[in-house]
Amino acid sequence: MADQSIATPIVDADAHVNPAADMWTEYLPSKLREFAPRIEHGDDCDYVVFEGKRKKVNLIGAQAGRQGSDFKMHGRVADARSGGWMPKARLEDMDQDGIDAAVLFGGGPLGTSNPELYKESFGAYNRWLADFCQHAPKRFIGVGYVPTQDVDEAVEMMRDCAKRGLKAINIPAFPMSKFFELNGATSQAAALTGDVNGERSYADPEFDPLWKTACDLGLPITIHLGNRVVRFNQPKWFLSDLVMSKFGMAEPISIMIYGGVFQRFPELKLVSVESGVGWFAFTANYMDETWRKQRYWTNSPLEHEPTYFWERNIYGSFIHDRPGILMRNYPGAGNIMWSSDYPHSETSFPESQETIERLFEGVPEDEKNMIIGGRAKQLYNL
Repeated sequence: MADQSIATPIVDADAHVNPAADMWTEYLPSKLREFAPRIEHGDDCDYVVFEGKRKKVNLIGAQAGRQGSDFKMHGRVADARSGGWMPKARLEDMDQDGIDAAVLFGGGPLGTSNPELYKESFGAYNRWLADFCQHAPKRFIGVGYVPTQDVDEAVEMMRDCAKRGLKAINIPAFPMSKFFELNGATSQAAALTGDVNGERSYADPEFDPLWKTACDLGLPITIHLGNRVVRFNQPKWFLSDLVMSKFGMAEPISIMIYGGVFQRFPELKLVSVESGVGWFAFTANYMDETWRKQRYWTNSPLEHEPTYFWERNIYGSFIHDRPGILMRNYPGAGNIMWSSDYPHSETSFPESQETIERLFEGVPEDEKNMIIGGRAKQLYNL
């Protein structure tokens, strides 16, 4: 564990869990367990068998500890970093990397053609995560996943997450369609993306009960990328998709700011996760300039410039973002938090201490401590 004499501990603001495929048979309601995924061992690799499809186990989200030259897209479950689903192994890796606490994302839901199974898989994942966090409640900070097809259901799930000790709620970048679709949109990606071309907006009054509940419960709302779905299995597009997945997060943030969500709910906190933060200053400034000129004919409801809400309500996490650190004192760019992205392929593990020293060279110690732990500690009420 990191040196406890340091006033501010290191809080990894974006780390991940990768629950084992057999988790679903334990955490889904009993009537649905027969439909859960199962693992088959093949000659070349392991396969996930689910709803008539047999897919190779994807390992790109569990590459921690490997050099880039050794990354594997597919392989066996045993090839994945065990800290993704085994609490004891996770604590050992955190100790090795000098991490005091970690905010945990990942998991569900299932990409299924069964609407009941789809909804119930959110709850199953949240229950599994809550149990995982109970192994070290002061070090594991769980983020529940909630669908946004139905606001009342979302509110109910949020309350259940809070009762189970989860510290934040992740929603898609855009509201989900109210109708269950069988075209692949209701997949794990939909839990991050939602319906990009839908008519519903988080600025609509329909979603006000969601924001009010978040404020009442003291739960920050997170969006974990999602504006652009990364085509992980297509090397031709993978790298450029990764770039756009970061910058695309400006869209849901600007929708909520321009739509007056934070004016109506001043205590609401929104976290842009794994998106980098170097673009925060540009976006906040651009939104101010645009609002000043366009607010009249667009009938803007805002009583303050957009930067006012950026600085009060918007947070962001980054992995390797020296420019974002250097821009921390620009308007709108201050609420930033460091993360390791363990055990994904971009992770700084097991060299997070060296990474932090390199990234924060020349940064005053008090400001550095806020970014590597103090701000996350305040945000998640640790």
